[in-house]
Formats: sequence, C-alpha cells, structure tokens
Amino acid sequence: MIRPSLIAVFFALGILGVMTGRGGAEPGKPNVLLILVDDLKPALGCYGDRVAKTPGLDALAARGMRFDLAYCNQAVCAPSRFTLMLGSHSTSTGLYGLGSDLRARLPDAVTLPQHFAKHGGYHTESLGKVFHIGHGNEGDPVSFSVSHFKDKVIEYLDPASTAGGKLTREEALFTNQKLDQIKSLPRGAAFESPVAEDDAYADGRVANEAIKRLGMAKERREKEGAPFFMAVGFVRPHLPFSAPKKYWDLYDAATLPMPVHESLPAGAPEVAGKRGGEIAAYDPVPEGRNAAFSDELKRNLIHGYYASTSYVDAQIGRVIAALEELDLDDNTIVVLWGDHGFHLGDLGIWTKHTNYEQANRIPLLIIAPGVTAPGSSTNQLAETVDLYPTLAELAGLPAPGGPQPVDGLSLVPVLRDPSARVRDHAFHAFPKAKLGRAIRTERFRLVEWKTPGAPVESAVFELYDYLEDPKETKNLAGMKPEVVKELQTILARYPEAASLEKPK
Repeated sequence: MIRPSLIAVFFALGILGVMTGRGGAEPGKPNVLLILVDDLKPALGCYGDRVAKTPGLDALAARGMRFDLAYCNQAVCAPSRFTLMLGSHSTSTGLYGLGSDLRARLPDAVTLPQHFAKHGGYHTESLGKVFHIGHGNEGDPVSFSVSHFKDKVIEYLDPASTAGGKLTREEALFTNQKLDQIKSLPRGAAFESPVAEDDAYADGRVANEAIKRLGMAKERREKEGAPFFMAVGFVRPHLPFSAPKKYWDLYDAATLPMPVHESLPAGAPEVAGKRGGEIAAYDPVPEGRNAAFSDELKRNLIHGYYASTSYVDAQIGRVIAALEELDLDDNTIVVLWGDHGFHLGDLGIWTKHTNYEQANRIPLLIIAPGVTAPGSSTNQLAETVDLYPTLAELAGLPAPGGPQPVDGLSLVPVLRDPSARVRDHAFHAFPKAKLGRAIRTERFRLVEWKTPGAPVESAVFELYDYLEDPKETKNLAGMKPEVVKELQTILARYPEAASLEKPK
C-alpha cells in the first residue's frame, strides 16, 4: 500500500513522485499501468451511482484523483483509442472509422508506448483490447516491445446464444472474418448469464495474464532496471452483456434505473440523432430503425450493462490487488480510462456514436504516487488526448512532439491541485453525413454540423444547457444566440477538420 510517510516526503520535496527527467531506464522511473475499459460510462459507485456495485473501482478512486468532467474525443472504439495513443484529435488525423489504418494515414507516428520506450527505456506491452482489432483493423503491433496478448471481444458460452454455435455477425466483425457476408450471418444474443467462473470469459483471462505479467515485470526490473508500461484492456461492458450469473444476481432488476426521457432533443438537426445501429446486431433487439423496445427488453439490457460493469470491476480489482501484493503500487502510475460513454435508452438511443453527453462523458481516474492526493476529485474538463502529455510529464519524459499533431494538454498541475485549471472546455467530434464538432464547457455544449472545408455559414448548430436542461430535451441554439457566438469563437480556434473521405 502507499505509505503516508512516503507521500509526505514527495510533497515536501516538490517532485513528481519518484520521477526523473533524463532518458534511459533509471531506478527511480515510475511504472505505468494503463487500464482501458470498453463502453464504460461513469455508472460507478465512485461517481455517485447508487445502484452500481463496483467496489474495485471505488477503492481505486479512493487512492487518487477522480475527474468528474472527462470526455472522450470521439464516441466509438477505434478512433477513441487512436486519440489516446496519439494525443491527437480524430479531426487532426482523419482517423474517424472503425477500420482506419493508423500506419497508412500516419506511417511515422510515435504512439504513447513508443514514446515511453524511446525516451525512458520502458518495456512496453499490451493485453486485451487496447488498439481496436476488427472491422478490417489489425491494431498497431509496432507500438509495443512484445507481441500483443489478444483475446475475444464478442464471446458466448451458451450455444443457444449463437443459433447453435454458429459464427455471429459481431463475432465475424471483431475477428475480421467474412466481412463481405455480415448480413447473411445470424445475430448473437444481446445478453447471457451462465453459471461460470470469471475466466470462462475473456476479461477474466486477461486479468490472469496481467497478474502474471506484473510478476514478470517486477523480476525484470530487479534484474535489468527497466520500468514497465503495461496497457491492459477489458471489453465488458461492451455488448454482448455476457457475464457470469453471480454478477447478474448482484442486482434486483426491478430497481434498476430506466430511461426517463426517450425522445430526441426538440429542434435538433436530423443528422445528430440515432436510432438502431449497433444494438440491432443482437437478438432479441428489433431490427427496424424505429422499432419499439419493450419494457422487458430495456430492463434486460440495463441489467446486463450493470452486471457486466460489476464483472469487469472484479477483474480490475484482482489486477490492482496483485500490484499491491507485489509491492509495485508505490512506484506505479495507474490510470483507469473508459474509451467512451454509453446510451442506455436516454433520448431513445442505445450504445454510442453520438455527440450527446451520455456517449461522450467517461470515467477517468489517475493515481500518481506522491502527486495525487488520495480520494481527491476535480471539475477540470479533461480530454482523452490529455493523457499522453500527462503521463510523459509524470514520468519525467520529454513532452510529446509528434510527428503527428499533439492536441492534448498536461493535467499534472491539476493532479497537484484539483482547483488548478489548464483548459476551459473539452473538444470532441463525431462524423455522420456531416461532421459534428463539439465544445463542452462546465455548463454548455455547442455542436457544429458541417462538411469539413465548407463555409461556416453552411453549418447547423445544437446548444445544450446542463444547468437548466441536463437531459438534453431541447436544442437551445436559436434561444441563446449569445452563447452560440461565444462558443463558436472557441471552436474557430481549432484547425479545419480533416476530410471524412478515406485515403485512396
């Protein structure tokens, strides 16, 4: 455990934990454990959710700083992970799609783990879902020192969930099989809850491997002096909501929070809304774009999401317990990051792929020994791209300089003092028929919808006031023109977005 006397020494010396600023593998350099969770919204006890059973993440939050206004930069898996690993907005790189090829677009990019290997002598490795693999995307093997430990994203134990053991649509997409035949394949179940051990599913196996790798990393450091940078990616609560029955049994389905406002915002442009999409790839979800969900189906989906969150919480808890048992926690920066949020029927939307609050707000916990005060929190607006420069500074490495554009800001001043501010807004975007670029302040969100390169006069806008209308029931752009103008001024400081067209 982190010892209070050690923390006091670090603060008294005014240094960033046990971090030095020179290159090479040095004895004092901190390790980094980066924990990524797919589709995890802040539906966690440590974020005030009274229903969620998440003791592992609640305990982790108690060790460091919780960011209450953290946002992804694009609410879909592959692009969000690119923003993390590059420190670059998707609007800067053009990496908007699930099948985007990082090296085809940016062959010389230096990713976050590459920066740590190059400037700090770190041994870098990845397990589980880190870069997105699937939809024709093979991830980025060159980012790490050793081969990636890959496991399943879509997984079932009950043959009834896969039409008798057949390859389902989403399994095919996430394993790059039969990509030209997806619609001919059966849909898999949206949820299952068998009696099973935790490691019967991928997240349990990834946790097992992470625990093993932590032991190996400790031995390596003792023998060779090399610190580790370990990225561990968990897939639940991504669909399907496949989790052992004991996690479903933690919840009384009748008491789960059901969606309150299920209509799209009044006055919002059509391009901003969503119906159907990813959720319709799973049985028994109705496939029609505007098909109605029964209350029973909504409750089962919400139950599955919470059960899956509790399941992944338990796996993360096991990894953190191992870190402590190995006496690595005093010299390891731990980050918990959700790649984007998740709609659970709010606005009538399920999953992500929007510019609305529930798809873009993420949990972000940072535990930096000697820097973050235990149990602290901040309202500093933060973006995914901020993690790259933040971790570099915490480790005493040079600030990232590309060659890709680096859009993030270091959050280290905030980690030292939760009341400090390094930015007054967060930026995110989502591409549809047009590109929606968004500015989120503590109170407002402005979304500009237009084609990249088109004149601003062609844009249509959304404005939401989270003080007066937290459920986003109406577009206020026409009612608060002075706020629109103010936020447009901020948006105008950003470069024109990269084209939505794929490179030829």
